Amino acid sequence: MTNSVTYKYYMPTRIVIGKDCITQNSDIFRTLGKKALIVTGAHSAKRNGSEKDVKTALDSVGIPYQVFDKVMSNPTISCAYEGAKLARENDVDFIIAIGGGSPMDAGKAIALLASQDIAEENLFSGNYEKKVLSMAFVPTTAGTGSEVTQYSILTNDKAQTKTSIASDLLFPTVAFLDAKYTEKLPVETTINTAIDALSHAVEGMLSVRASTISNALASESIRMIMNCVPDMLQALQSGSEGIFNPKKREQLLEASYMAGMVIAQAGTTVVHSMGYSLTYFKDIDHGRTNGLLLGEYLRLVEKSQPELTGRILKAMELSDIDSFQELMRALLGRREDVSPEEITQYSKITMRAKNIANCAVRPTEEDVHEIFERSFLDSSRRSRKKG
Repeated sequence: MTNSVTYKYYMPTRIVIGKDCITQNSDIFRTLGKKALIVTGAHSAKRNGSEKDVKTALDSVGIPYQVFDKVMSNPTISCAYEGAKLARENDVDFIIAIGGGSPMDAGKAIALLASQDIAEENLFSGNYEKKVLSMAFVPTTAGTGSEVTQYSILTNDKAQTKTSIASDLLFPTVAFLDAKYTEKLPVETTINTAIDALSHAVEGMLSVRASTISNALASESIRMIMNCVPDMLQALQSGSEGIFNPKKREQLLEASYMAGMVIAQAGTTVVHSMGYSLTYFKDIDHGRTNGLLLGEYLRLVEKSQPELTGRILKAMELSDIDSFQELMRALLGRREDVSPEEITQYSKITMRAKNIANCAVRPTEEDVHEIFERSFLDSSRRSRKKG
């Protein structure tokens, strides 16, 4: 081999897929421990039936449980420590996280913090003992792929952004994927989470750690998501989530976990780092931020590696980046207002992120600034600023 890069593939999470897979495979919980902590948000897991199914499965095998349902959107460091304290006080020996990215991110941090004493200033250090509670994850959105990754993303107020705990310890033991929990998701949530998954797959291909395996998973994930785009556009026009048939919901959920497997191997890029500022300061949904920014980063990549963007566009069955941008505008609608001053602030924060080093085409601060501008300022405002 002429390529000197060493590639690794590690995916220890057991995946169980299908309707009613939790209640039909309740014996798996026996292998995880003797008492569970269910980590979730306040409402959605109750509405979609996932929490009920988990409790039914646990009752059927005689496993007691506690519930920690205080996880907010974009969970905080203090939320993770609070959940870990509850786990310790109740002698819990495994975690079941139910929900979208937020409960799963919190669940991983809780599993780590309940097993070992880690001071807050060392939480993101990566230096941990090899101790963690077993984890079972139940995703109820089709976007984050967190059920198959080793990342826990928490809101970090000190850094004024979102920061990742990254460790192979955080791979869940098992993931249960049942698309029925996603059937009643609002159209906007379905689109934002699907774009999050799309961004994971695309960014994985734009990573310095991309490999034959991760690219194969990414290309298929992209194809599956794009196959569902007509349904998304039709749902937007009709204002109804019911337009998605169960097969398309299953397809999105599978595409999401495949894209999660991609970033578990290849990581994300500057697109995620830039998006974290938009989420932290502007409260813009994470998947939406990725969709608003991804096209302009692809444009930067195209300047030096057109064959790379060509492979990505081929997987999307699109002719050029302008076509991708047009699609994002149709799916995401009117973009938020971001001022030139905010763009300068966000650009500086972005350059401190580890994701920068993961980019196959590594942007400068000037590049990041321009991506923000092209994504959020119209041409006349950009012209006035340059003048």
